[in-house]
Amino acid sequence: SPTPITAFFSVAPKAAGLALLIRFIVSIFSHNNEIATAFNWPIIMAILSALTMSIGNVLAIKQSNVKRMLAYSSISHIGFIMMSLCVYTSNSDLTAILLYFFVYMFMNLGAFFLVIFIENKLGYKNFKEWNGLGLRMPFWGAMMAINMIALTGLPPTSGFIAKFYIFSDLIASKQFFWLVIIGVLNAVISLYYYFKLLKHMYLNESNNDEIATPGKTFGFIIVLFSIQSLIFYFYWNPLVDLLKNIGL
Repeated sequence: SPTPITAFFSVAPKAAGLALLIRFIVSIFSHNNEIATAFNWPIIMAILSALTMSIGNVLAIKQSNVKRMLAYSSISHIGFIMMSLCVYTSNSDLTAILLYFFVYMFMNLGAFFLVIFIENKLGYKNFKEWNGLGLRMPFWGAMMAINMIALTGLPPTSGFIAKFYIFSDLIASKQFFWLVIIGVLNAVISLYYYFKLLKHMYLNESNNDEIATPGKTFGFIIVLFSIQSLIFYFYWNPLVDLLKNIGL
């Protein structure tokens, strides 16, 4: 599929599906009905979460195409979001879920827009074609590096804050410690394919000396979506307060 279409489908359908899933879970725990008591929903969500993040990571590792790697890795991120639904109760809020999806949307689209720019201008699709790109185009390479680090969930990015809230929900509930371990392992696994791209960009010998520059509007969008990962790492409290009001 064209990269813009892939970018759209990496976010939009997941947002709709996640909204429906949240509505379903909230409805179940807001009413004492037969559906709520007939099934062990927490364990069902925990198993689905573990499978989703693990399958997404396995598929992402096997990709040699940058666009496909980002598309499959987005599956894994939904698995992380589902972790909070495992411990949702009628007294819980949706702050962790909303925070994760909010920051994920920006860093994922920031990475996809950079892939669109590179593919359209230079025709690069595979990891090997990105060799040395970070050194030839340092500014845009830095934007991609920020998005990769954020998607991995490392500081100093908003991806770290989002994962911290998800894991905090699970640990605070004193349940599903096995899921916490699976989540940590998957986060470590994601380091491989995200940093694999950075390795090609900064450590591998360049294939050529091609460079490119996006248009002002498109370049502004890339920078805006990318630097939020740094902004919300240092100023995440106002965002959390806003999402708490939404998630009540």
